[in-house]
Amino acid sequence: MKSHTVFGIHAVTAIVAKNAAAVNIVYLSDDRNDKRLADIESLAKENNVALERIERRELDRRFSGERHQGVVAECKPKEPLSEPQMLKMLSGLSAPALVLILDGVTDPHNLGAILRTADAAGVHCVIAPKNASVGITPVVRKVASGAAETVAFCQVANLARSLAELRSIGIWLYGAAAGEQSVEYSSIDYRGPVGLVMGAEGKGLRRLTKQACDGLISIPMAGYVESLNVSVATGICLYEIVRQRAD
Repeated sequence: MKSHTVFGIHAVTAIVAKNAAAVNIVYLSDDRNDKRLADIESLAKENNVALERIERRELDRRFSGERHQGVVAECKPKEPLSEPQMLKMLSGLSAPALVLILDGVTDPHNLGAILRTADAAGVHCVIAPKNASVGITPVVRKVASGAAETVAFCQVANLARSLAELRSIGIWLYGAAAGEQSVEYSSIDYRGPVGLVMGAEGKGLRRLTKQACDGLISIPMAGYVESLNVSVATGICLYEIVRQRAD
């Protein structure tokens, strides 16, 4: 199994703290002796993670083109939840489920940003299809700043079938899609078990995904542009759910 190379202070700190068993070794640049790297070094030692101090130029050579901030971790890829594991986890929640479903998001930077927002909003699981979508890559882990280690992630073979399974355990599904059938996103009551379904960059939700939703929602657009970046739109919708549940 090919290892992942995780870059950056936040991402490396998170994986060492949350999943130390997955870390093979942490490399630290020898030209940094500040508190942030000292904290990572202490955390790695506490969790029995191998450490190696190497020259900055050697770190740059090995990982050329990456903004590593003087810290790099070689680790095992993150294994996504299986569909049975995901359904069991959601069925056992004591609070109303909050699920985020991504229909074909392919940009790792978008997925990383979405996971970061999902972590902050208390999303219980992010679900994506195995085909024509990005999984948890090193870039996703870097952009997510640790959220890739904390948010449950599930990849499914058939998204439409999985949406039907979510509905069968009482989760109401709302898909983000502009059109006459859509209502304003803030007009829905999200206080029960909810799945927010977001479409791919540019293409939006596929036909079968739309048909599997209980309702369609849209974000009002007052300017020239017709749509928002998927990570931005996801954040807007998730925090409306957070706002309602806090009332």
